[in-house]
Amino acid sequence: MNNKEQVIVGISIGDLNGIGPEIVIKCYEDPRILELHTPVIFASAKTMQFFKNHFKSKIQFFNIDNVDKLAFGKVNVVNVWNEPVKIEFGKQNKEIGKYAIKSLEAATSALKDGKIDVLVTAPINKSNIQSNTFNFPGHTDYLSKVLGGKSLMFMVSDTLRIGLLTDHVPIKEASNYINEALIREKISVVINSLKQDFGISKPKVAVLAINPHAGDNGVIGSEDDTILRPTLKNIKSEGHLVLGPYSADSFFGSSNYKNFDAIIASYHDQGLIPFKTIAFGNGVNFTAGLDRVRTSPDHGTAYEIAGLGKADETSFKQAVFTGIKIFRNRKQHKFYSKEPLKKATK
Repeated sequence: MNNKEQVIVGISIGDLNGIGPEIVIKCYEDPRILELHTPVIFASAKTMQFFKNHFKSKIQFFNIDNVDKLAFGKVNVVNVWNEPVKIEFGKQNKEIGKYAIKSLEAATSALKDGKIDVLVTAPINKSNIQSNTFNFPGHTDYLSKVLGGKSLMFMVSDTLRIGLLTDHVPIKEASNYINEALIREKISVVINSLKQDFGISKPKVAVLAINPHAGDNGVIGSEDDTILRPTLKNIKSEGHLVLGPYSADSFFGSSNYKNFDAIIASYHDQGLIPFKTIAFGNGVNFTAGLDRVRTSPDHGTAYEIAGLGKADETSFKQAVFTGIKIFRNRKQHKFYSKEPLKKATK
């Protein structure tokens, strides 16, 4: 942290042919946001100037060669590359994918070294980033590998938090990944995150069933009765408010989700479909379980509107605000955990 106690937010620019650069620029066109933090965009001055001109923006960039030279209260751009890049909005391109990875790797390195406090990642295309040196299905798996820890995709908004037992795996294989060890690991990550990242002292967590109707006593699959239910029973007996398995088809429509601090879904679409239905545009993808803070917007590259000036920056802005809030919550949690007899502020 700097002497002004401003949070430093690093930004990986994502897929240059998508809407990432546009939502970043739109987020920082209002200078009032700089009162909360100092942003550092990992890209290049030439590339960001191209986007500024294309979108006819009045944003002012402060160009630097490394994070040590950042200017507080300005929109900093670190030169990760210097060569010109051919931008073709809406096109999936392997070469563009390489620049997305350059940005991500530089930003992650700065996060790991403590030169930035929070990392916010603009959307990438999971296909065009794959190579012999980068073989991860997404941000979450990469950050878990580089930063260490037990990562969990945690989709959060003001009214809803959903974590996943399995994330980017084929649906036909999802149940094969689910066992007692995984269930315990993911629930532990969610509970710890709710405590240190969101300030909830006694979290109440719901777990959704693996099969339709929680298996209907084995008629529609046995995994809920043989794996999920007994594991949850043991976790609850250990003093945690973890309930389930709940049948997923009626859980959200009945508004039962409002009775819990977080919900854990068994697989990707079981959690992401209701989340994006309820909170799309205001939701944030937070990587829980790491000792560093990373967030991202709840949408993808949106090639179909890239370059048209139609992208909505709300979710990206929420990702910035959420990352700052979690960073501060962690500092406070660490302080009071270290010195539990200290009086809490009124």
